[in-house]
Amino acid sequence: MAREVTDEETIEQIVDRLQQRFPDRPRADIEQATRAEFTELAGRPVRDYLAILVERSTKKRLKKGAASESEVQDAPGAQDAPGA
Repeated sequence: MAREVTDEETIEQIVDRLQQRFPDRPRADIEQATRAEFTELAGRPVRDYLAILVERSTKKRLKKGAASESEVQDAPGAQDAPGA
């Protein structure tokens, strides 16, 4: 029987993959952007696809360079993100 992955484990897995894709970005920036995207999507009826949607939207954010701490803190739901 497969073990259910927690939200925190999902976030860490996404951050790990994105760190490999964006090695020049600080891990903290990637994690903050990922948590902001996760928080924004978590309340929607997309739970089955949450990890892939969060990863894709975080990639877009990182490509734009919008993962600076001030912009991530201003993202909708960022204040409610785990660890924020």
